[in-house]
Amino acid sequence: MTKNKLYAIVFIACFFGLAYLFYKINYSESSHLTVCIIKNVTGYACPSCGTTRAVQLFLQGNFGASLQMNPFGIIVAILMVISPVWILFDVITKKETFYFWYKKTEEIIRTKWIAITLIILVLFNWIWNIYKGL
Repeated sequence: MTKNKLYAIVFIACFFGLAYLFYKINYSESSHLTVCIIKNVTGYACPSCGTTRAVQLFLQGNFGASLQMNPFGIIVAILMVISPVWILFDVITKKETFYFWYKKTEEIIRTKWIAITLIILVLFNWIWNIYKGL
């Protein structure tokens, strides 16, 4: 993936993610409607179910509840806040630090034992989400 394509995708994803989060916090009724295709089709939570609520809790300073809701929420919240700023820094300074970090992270994740460990963590999170009844 090229640097410009990565920066555009991440920036747009963060923008829409933050816009959706803003909508959920300010205008959404507290309902149990979900945009999760897996849950809508099967009735069971997916590994990322509860991530939006976890990000909300994290941004409100409720870190323990965020971690309990879905640990992915903390990762997503941090990336949604840091990534756009980091990308803007790279664009302004004409550097590629975010792109370098992305490539290095991708290389590390492709290591077999790390990939297997991450897959196992995702599976445990999925089981935990189903157990919690998300």
